[in-house]
Amino acid sequence: MNGIAKNMADDPDAREHVHEVVKTSGTSFYLGMRILPPNRRNGMFAIYAFCREVDDIADSNEGEAEKLAQLTQWREEIERLFAGCPEYPTARALLGPVGEFDLRKQDFLAIIDGMEMDACEQMRSPNMNNFKLYCSRVAGAVGLLSIRAFGDASPRAKDHALALGHALQTTNILRDLHEDAARGRLYLPKEILLAHGITDTDPRTVLRHPVIKDVCADLAKIAQRHFDDAATAMEDCDKDALRPARIMGAIYRGILARLIKRGWEKLDEPVHVPKLEKLWIVLRYGFFIP
Repeated sequence: MNGIAKNMADDPDAREHVHEVVKTSGTSFYLGMRILPPNRRNGMFAIYAFCREVDDIADSNEGEAEKLAQLTQWREEIERLFAGCPEYPTARALLGPVGEFDLRKQDFLAIIDGMEMDACEQMRSPNMNNFKLYCSRVAGAVGLLSIRAFGDASPRAKDHALALGHALQTTNILRDLHEDAARGRLYLPKEILLAHGITDTDPRTVLRHPVIKDVCADLAKIAQRHFDDAATAMEDCDKDALRPARIMGAIYRGILARLIKRGWEKLDEPVHVPKLEKLWIVLRYGFFIP
């Protein structure tokens, strides 16, 4: 790719910017990223910062037109990035990793596509096809970028990334039902709602429905299948290279297990994996390969 010869270390301000974004985000992915070698870690920090910044646009209190305008500006910035002349700090931080790890433009654009679905409020009781498309864009595409930064972009690693992306996003949706409803969002697929007799699409009304626990249980089973598919694909991957993905998967599988144990009657009751358990996961998957 023309113009992508500059190493991230040549732009310390950009590097510091994305490090700060990651450190202040409180993301569960931080532990997984920390075990990477410096160049791969810097690449993942830049990928995460990009995702965080476009997600913040979609979640902002701006009107739809303003959100779409800002996301369009990011599309233009991605074009500049792949032409070798980015302007935004995060895109400048991506310049080295794009060349070093052969990150694909289409994956960055897919993530923006997913944020536009949120910005346009397309995710209120989406049909199953749109639900899957959304997960592929906002999580699967992130996984496809990540495995390149991790060091295994083989066909089975791609299968793993997509399955894990769907598992993580579905778990996020189940965890954040109450918070999303406050924003007017309802990610529960229409087909599952209708199967349990729920025809309303108002988020707060749906979450108060007597059979919402059955809807959530069905979606949790889908998330579990995605985790299982990701684990199966991992058997054919470079487990050393994909240690961060194994850590992320184990933490999020723990979140899903706790959501199921908590039940679906108290959706506003927060669920998290304790710090000591996270540390054990990092030790287990970060330093012991089998």
